[in-house]
Amino acid sequence: MITIKSTRSLAARTAVVARLVPSDALERSGVDAKLLARLGFTGEDGSSVTVTGDAPAITLLVGVGASDRITAESVRRGAALAVRALARHPKVVLDLGPVEDGAIEPSVAAGAAAEGAALGGYRFDTYRAPSKDPQIDTVTLVTRGARAALDRAAVVAGAVTFARDLVNEPGGTLTPSEFAARVAARAKASGATAKVMNVAQIRAAKLGGVLAVNQGSGEEPRFVTLTHAPKGATRSIALVGKGITFDSGGLSIKPADAMMTMKCDMAGAAAVAATVCALAELGAPVKVTGYLPMTDNMTGGDAQRPGDVYTARNGTTVEVLNTDAEGRLVLADAISLACEAKPDVVVDLATLTGACMVALGDKIAGLLGNDDALADELLGAADRTGERLWRLPLPADYRKLLDSPIADVKNIGSRYGGTLTAGLFLQEFVTEGTAWAHLDIAGPAWSEEVDAEIPKGGTGFGVRTLIDWLS
Repeated sequence: MITIKSTRSLAARTAVVARLVPSDALERSGVDAKLLARLGFTGEDGSSVTVTGDAPAITLLVGVGASDRITAESVRRGAALAVRALARHPKVVLDLGPVEDGAIEPSVAAGAAAEGAALGGYRFDTYRAPSKDPQIDTVTLVTRGARAALDRAAVVAGAVTFARDLVNEPGGTLTPSEFAARVAARAKASGATAKVMNVAQIRAAKLGGVLAVNQGSGEEPRFVTLTHAPKGATRSIALVGKGITFDSGGLSIKPADAMMTMKCDMAGAAAVAATVCALAELGAPVKVTGYLPMTDNMTGGDAQRPGDVYTARNGTTVEVLNTDAEGRLVLADAISLACEAKPDVVVDLATLTGACMVALGDKIAGLLGNDDALADELLGAADRTGERLWRLPLPADYRKLLDSPIADVKNIGSRYGGTLTAGLFLQEFVTEGTAWAHLDIAGPAWSEEVDAEIPKGGTGFGVRTLIDWLS
């Protein structure tokens, strides 16, 4: 990850400078206004222009819009755009002076810029030949913001990077056992605790959904419980993450094109793991427990068949009519286990349904739940961090679509409203009276294009929202 430093003033011999500039403060850009006019730079949000000279040799201006409308999101995106544009310059100075003279607090601007710069410079190069080209490694912020804001941004960006790295790993490399080992190691380093259940312990715990999905695999499942439990915590939160390390669809096999990115089907578990570890690093004053069921969904000779019935952790029998609707099976066990600990709140994250992408596109996650106050808290955190959520309903009359003639419930509804019936299925496993929310991150967990701080590939979606909400 890029190293982020800070200074109060711009050194005289700085070679490469990026400067975030409001549209109504071009006189503070450090570049002649007539030249900017000839170049057509107005400071519009997301615009940029590069000017060469003697000192600095390169000045990149990135517009962030009108001073009175600058937000953490516009600064975050501006910093990411600057880092991407200057990616082949090892040392870059990012000047926030013009921005900090606007409506935004210097510490808010500094934190957002640090986060954007670190995330905008993200690379996953594990399987690439070493590059011979110079690459950016250090960004120095010129800011009046407090160092604490930069330190917090480093933890947040590190957590998002950890989640991205996990999602980008090939499914044949990040097996359930390897996934569990990496999460446990991260927890130990951050100060959280980790408990890893093997297949015998999973069977003893009667996690029938995890075992049913795992039947067709040559890899053993794992179930990881992560805990951050500070002294004096008065609120207990359970986070549940879907950890399907590769999803072939099982016997209800996916088309080849739909399978290409299915290494990302564990993005929910990656986000939860990264969040719990980050909260431990930040010393967040709330008890948070992460529940991470891990398996792949394959087509081996003993794979579950459409029409099979299994018994979930809470005793509910489930008729599986589509083995590609497997994420809800492992989540159901994890939610049941989480509710047994009687937390104040349960939130689960999952790349659950293609239907959510049909409804909301690939940049907005769906939010479903049984508690308006909890939903509002999550929507507020998402808005502050630039991760978009949209609340969807849980229509009670749709529950009958999950009725099974031979079991308590079936795992799919009709062809319509798939995200809603998936949410209703999960709700069956939430203890009555427990506040619960489900985030369907199927779209924004993976990106096919670069967009400011969002890279191509795994995005780490959800980490920033959860950290903001809980810290």
